[in-house]
Amino acid sequence: MADAPSPPAHRFAPINAFFDHEVATGKLPGAVILIQQRGKPPYLQCFGVRDVTRHSPMTADTIFALHSMTKPITSVAAMMLIDAGKIALDDPVSKFIPAFADVEVGFESMADNGKPALERVAANRPVTIADLLRHTSGITYSYIGGPLIRQAYRDADIFAGAFDNAAFAERIARLPLARQPGTLWRYGHSTDVLGRVIEIVSGQTLYQFEKQHIFDPLGMTSTKYVLDSDDERARMAEPLPGDTVLVVSERKRRAHPEWQSGGGGLVTTIIDYARFARMILNGGELDGRRYLSPAAFKAMTTDQIGPESGVARDYFYFPGDGFGFGYGLAVRVEPGAAKPPPPGSIGELKWDGGSGTYFGVDPKRDLIFILMQQTESERGRVVPAFKKLVYDALAASD
Repeated sequence: MADAPSPPAHRFAPINAFFDHEVATGKLPGAVILIQQRGKPPYLQCFGVRDVTRHSPMTADTIFALHSMTKPITSVAAMMLIDAGKIALDDPVSKFIPAFADVEVGFESMADNGKPALERVAANRPVTIADLLRHTSGITYSYIGGPLIRQAYRDADIFAGAFDNAAFAERIARLPLARQPGTLWRYGHSTDVLGRVIEIVSGQTLYQFEKQHIFDPLGMTSTKYVLDSDDERARMAEPLPGDTVLVVSERKRRAHPEWQSGGGGLVTTIIDYARFARMILNGGELDGRRYLSPAAFKAMTTDQIGPESGVARDYFYFPGDGFGFGYGLAVRVEPGAAKPPPPGSIGELKWDGGSGTYFGVDPKRDLIFILMQQTESERGRVVPAFKKLVYDALAASD
């Protein structure tokens, strides 16, 4: 199997046709795709332009805002510190950030006037490092969950002024948790708080630690939180002007260069992220250098929120049907309820971002596949279509 030939190039023609059509019909400004199987030279294709206002063509060195596809990288950084014995999965977050010793859980109750009110009660147990990694801390986003929790986040104005990871973690600690720790998978700022823990333990900024231990060794030369030069800024991909949610989100991200958001702040190229994905595919090792011990890698890529864990799932369970969640990555544990089930393999790993970025790692097929684009409005349609096209291309007969 290891020496099997790469699929013939004509198998990828439907992918080309799909993205050519997306660009031609104005749904996407552009995209870059990388598919690599069995270490063979990758299928690497660029479509459209980086920016419809500048008409600069999309290239392999185009820089994309990753948004939540930052999270797997920050999670690997944390697992490296666990490997080194600097932190432990069951450590309470308050061991590093004392403000988390007093976190409270918010739940809706009925006030005397008959209107719903947010009542705050003490947490049943501390929020732990494991909770941050597997999104069971109860920390949420301002647009996810019940209306009163969302309102509490909005009222707190957590993005006001200039702030770094230290200040941001303190702001999060003052907000009510959406659920008791360990009881619900809930997406939110958990990985941002994890980034602050990494800074405290390492004595470095989050970027300094990731650059020293992940980016430089992997050769990820364009992966950073803030672009340093005019050349880099010119290589940045932009969403369509009418893609309002992402335009506003990107404006907010760029307005805080002082904030190294471990949950959503990195920018990178597809070539850089492919190096990270290949390290994951290889079990935490690449080019003779080991980044994660076998034990840490296994823990990270094993479902940590399965039926025996006591963790519930609701409408906001973003790993999706058939997927569990490890320490920072979704892992496929079953085909899922859809008929037919979506393509892929048991053990497949993935994550994506609100900007339309997506990566998948399929160890059974010795496969990585990455989509870089900048769209919020079309990503829910394009990403599953992309994944199906990838597996169709690999399954097609000559």
